[in-house]
Amino acid sequence: MPADLAVIGLGHLGLPLAQAAVAAGIETIGYDPDPRQLAEPAAGVTAADIRRMLSGGFRNVTDPAELGRVRTAVICAPTAMGADGALDLTPLADAARALASRLRPHTTVLLESAVEPGTTEDFLRPLLEQGSGLRAGRDFHLAYSPSRTDPGRRTHGYANTPKVIGGLTSACTESAAAFYARLTDKVVRARGLREAETVKVLETNFRHVNIALVNEMAVLCHDLGVDLWDVIRCAETKPFGFQAFRPGPGVGGHGVPLDPGPAPGRALRMVGIAQEINARMPQYVVRRCATLLNEHGKSARGARVLLLGVTYKPDLADLQCSPATEIARRLMDLGASVSYHDPYVPDWRVGELPVPRADSLYEAAAAADLTVLVQHHRTYDLQGLAVKAQLLLDTRGATPAGAAHRL
Repeated sequence: MPADLAVIGLGHLGLPLAQAAVAAGIETIGYDPDPRQLAEPAAGVTAADIRRMLSGGFRNVTDPAELGRVRTAVICAPTAMGADGALDLTPLADAARALASRLRPHTTVLLESAVEPGTTEDFLRPLLEQGSGLRAGRDFHLAYSPSRTDPGRRTHGYANTPKVIGGLTSACTESAAAFYARLTDKVVRARGLREAETVKVLETNFRHVNIALVNEMAVLCHDLGVDLWDVIRCAETKPFGFQAFRPGPGVGGHGVPLDPGPAPGRALRMVGIAQEINARMPQYVVRRCATLLNEHGKSARGARVLLLGVTYKPDLADLQCSPATEIARRLMDLGASVSYHDPYVPDWRVGELPVPRADSLYEAAAAADLTVLVQHHRTYDLQGLAVKAQLLLDTRGATPAGAAHRL
């Protein structure tokens, strides 16, 4: 059965797109070689959402031949950071090859994966052309659109988040615009592929650099005895030239920093520095833990430490790159006895070691020598926890002033 749309890759990018497309009445199929993506959905898409999608006509296909029967194909393959610090484009290449051998003339092919400028034209285009015998811009349309999904955000979804697009040709851009206009209220046309790709570079690095700045401010303000949270509260009243970011125990999630290097003169030095600063935050949190325990006559070795919230984002079950993992590992290395509580994570391992899960939150906080709020889920009553906990370190600034030690 032909479909309007094929979403290739049903992870944190593809699932929200497929969900939005089905809700808009677009006949949609999803293709992903990993069968766990629908069995264990992430990206803020729940099992109930999947059931609604299926009842709305969504089909999950395992035969790549189905990709040759659609009008539009959107590649949402993951591009995680490899061991060498560069983006791993292997999943993107696999997705391109699966599509290329079935690609038909007049199909619109879109890429939403996070990539460096030039990837769509220099990497994806040759794979599609070689595998299909067709030519991009003549036989099929090719465009890039940076994903702007923010799992768990209730104020912005596909419909009210403008979609940036850039095509290989003006006709490619207009074809992409016609598709995305069915999903969003506003389409923004970039000059071309590289401009659209570079939008993703700017948006992603803007987040990382500003988080790094406020994380450095957190360390400085602690050393100076200044209440950073009050500083931010006051600063964000400025109606221009300032956007409030808040510190935390590290940066998690799927949005890795994008650096166009390593070609000489192309590397973004500020992005590299931001990565270093943000990567040090779990270590800083552990140092604060050890200092707090010491100030209260206890050693980190043998201390009972309870971690609250171990996901990378509040109110989601996603553990991708969560700083809680490194915090737990470093505490264990110091000899601490670590347990955790998270309403979204029934089982958690750090490396090969299972971490005990606290069933009774208040009893666990009362029994722990130190309780550390790593992620603030809405279900947490922080005032109540502050009363029950022997010692509470809040890395999110979520507790009332004076109720806990804050980062």
